[in-house]
Amino acid sequence: MNDQPGSSHFRVLFDTALEDYKKQTGIELANHPLAERLQDDNTVESVIGIFCEQAQDFKEFREKDKVLKPLKKVLTILHILSLHALPPAAHGVNPVRP
Repeated sequence: MNDQPGSSHFRVLFDTALEDYKKQTGIELANHPLAERLQDDNTVESVIGIFCEQAQDFKEFREKDKVLKPLKKVLTILHILSLHALPPAAHGVNPVRP
């Protein structure tokens, strides 16, 4: 069975997707540090290790949201309260804005 036509088709689709991403974001994924690391590592274990590092970084990022989400709620409440506490002319100088 010849796998070449399928591989060629996949490569065309992949290259097109990379080009579309670059047009939309201005970022060339082939030059991304993670892509460069993945190209340098050829073993399954090394690639899994990189993915584990990325998963840990993402987990830490998500945990920051646990702090920021309640803080946003508090600031929103303060903003609403300050709107009701200040005369209408002072609303433009409100120090807390959503």
